[in-house]
Amino acid sequence: MRIGTGLPNQVRDVRPAVLPAWARQAEDAGFTSLATVGRYAYPGVSDTVALAAAAAVTSRIELISGVLLGPTWPGSLLAKELAGIDGVSNGRLTVGLGVGGRPDDFVAEGYGTAGRGKRFDRDLAHFHEVWDGEPVGGGTNPAVPAGTRRPPMLFGGAAPAALDRMARWSEGYIGASVPAPMVAPTFDAARDAWSRAGRDGSPRLVALVYYALGDGEQGRKNVHDYYSAYGDFADLVASAVCDTPEKLREAITSFEDIGADDLIFNTGTDDVDDIKRLADIVL
Repeated sequence: MRIGTGLPNQVRDVRPAVLPAWARQAEDAGFTSLATVGRYAYPGVSDTVALAAAAAVTSRIELISGVLLGPTWPGSLLAKELAGIDGVSNGRLTVGLGVGGRPDDFVAEGYGTAGRGKRFDRDLAHFHEVWDGEPVGGGTNPAVPAGTRRPPMLFGGAAPAALDRMARWSEGYIGASVPAPMVAPTFDAARDAWSRAGRDGSPRLVALVYYALGDGEQGRKNVHDYYSAYGDFADLVASAVCDTPEKLREAITSFEDIGADDLIFNTGTDDVDDIKRLADIVL
């Protein structure tokens, strides 16, 4: 199982200038991937900005949006943004996507929650047209440079439509930030959707868990704040924050046991020293 870590882009009032240093240290420490957390009606840094900053200062680590809210964007603009990040990183971007559920995250006029699933399905097909260099805007120019690749995609969400979308368009599935026994049924559902779609092999299965080692109490508060719109779910995610070496090792074992291919430790604080603390325990 590969071990990744997260950028603090959605820690409340994150210091944006810490993101490049965080990315460099994560790569130097030997993590296999570096992920963002995504929403818009929150005082953090957008996935695309955080990933672009990370792409510019790293050269090896995989970059993952885990997950970016696709239907909050006009499809052509998001496709161009993602292609640019992938190009700057020299092909290291994996696009994790979800439909979103909090109405306040849909901040662009005309891109609300109504019809977001159908809009998303339409945009996914359009992403490939943009990445393949087809003209945009009714003219003759493509939106991306020649040679642009289609970045691999992952999908989150447990609804049947989300799983079917995952099996049709992506390389795999991203689970919710909850303990492994709660993730296991969604991993099984992702495998089943993959098989029903006639896909060969198995989907890539990515698990997420929060950690905070320098200040566990603050990490739990930050995580709870981020998910506070979801009531009891916020209590669940905050209570699962790993704040000791024992909890980190237990998380690794539990997610290995359910067949995760990747485990990404997302941070509950923007304390850059937590990267070394984490690496010393899990790598």
